Amino acid sequence: MTLPQPSRYLSDDVPGLPARRAALKLLDAVLRQGRPLEAALAGATNAVRGPDRALAHMIAATVLRRLPDLDALIDGATARRLPDDAKARTALRIALGQALVLGTPPHAAIATVLPLVDGGPRKLVHGVFGAVMRAKAVLPDPPNLPADVADRWTRDWGEDAVLAARRAIAESPPLDLTLARPGATAEWAERLGGESFGPGHVRLPARAAVVELPGYTEGAWWVQDWSASLPVRALLEGWGDRPPGRVLDLCAAPGGKALQLAAAGWDVVAVDQSESRLARLRENFVRCGLVAEVALGDVLTWEPDALVDAVLVDAPCSATGIFRRHPDVLHRAHPRFVAEMAEVQARLLARAAEWVRPGGVLVYATCSLERAEGEEQADRFLGERSDYANAPPSIAGGERYTRILPSTMPGGCDGFFIARFTRNG
Repeated sequence: MTLPQPSRYLSDDVPGLPARRAALKLLDAVLRQGRPLEAALAGATNAVRGPDRALAHMIAATVLRRLPDLDALIDGATARRLPDDAKARTALRIALGQALVLGTPPHAAIATVLPLVDGGPRKLVHGVFGAVMRAKAVLPDPPNLPADVADRWTRDWGEDAVLAARRAIAESPPLDLTLARPGATAEWAERLGGESFGPGHVRLPARAAVVELPGYTEGAWWVQDWSASLPVRALLEGWGDRPPGRVLDLCAAPGGKALQLAAAGWDVVAVDQSESRLARLRENFVRCGLVAEVALGDVLTWEPDALVDAVLVDAPCSATGIFRRHPDVLHRAHPRFVAEMAEVQARLLARAAEWVRPGGVLVYATCSLERAEGEEQADRFLGERSDYANAPPSIAGGERYTRILPSTMPGGCDGFFIARFTRNG
């Protein structure tokens, strides 16, 4: 394959260049600054609008999903390894991701990135890209995970789980819905053309247009991954035949679990420290015709005015379990970050435990695939709190806790950890 000389690509008038500039900013925010992709989106794409904004996001997400394999191609075509944070490496990642994954013609892929290497080694970028294209390189299928993540998950969950994770990151995840009326599951599954894993759940193919689906406007359902619905299912199962009581949903936004609890008849207090996220929670409650008390506050300083029947701690975490939709988490969740989050979780859990009345239920959950944020956290809690007993729900399958891996459900699901405790009465 012969590409035009790099001097042809120096103009800032190259069509599509603004979207690639935005993608470069997004990747820099994630890989160098350690910021979440979604949090960086507004600032990185403030110079582009509409389709270009979506394209920048898609390019950056594609690179993050395939980063280890893109880097392997780059390293195989360079005599001296480019630094991880070199702009030339990032430009090559963008060009190769477009050409090898998104189907962008090679000449367009290179034309839209060379101007990004302003004052840098354009000839090097052009030459490496051309060498990879002439070699007719292909990326592995399924993609490889970052080496440290693959090693950690192989140790903790086994090779089959890692293979399932590799397959999951390459695919667009399906759309899971939680129904306000679980008794209407069969009706909504048929109406929406989906499948169900249990009462109150419907799964649809990826890329369904949410706001255009039947039932959205009237609030018959809300979007919630199957795994994310399980903490509330565990809480409700543990409550048995007793009438619904008062429940605190801590770190509640955007509100899927609070909606589940309210739909089941509970008196819900939804607490979160983010006003913007609580605004989204309120919108969902209005759309679904449900009611909750909403409290703005940091759980580490906020406290209720009385003990409650149940507390759900959906704790902030490394979020490595949601890598299918957010591939950036795999490049940000380094061991130090996981350890820092585990300490925050321990403090949240200790405070929440004080607010449960005797005989009540405490559920702890994280969307993490790290033992430090799951099994080890729950073990530490039980070791420190003689007034609490472990009470695994049926979804735990006879284990002490509930561990959901990406391979647990057909078609995949988010990784999750759930522990249920009861306070001695």
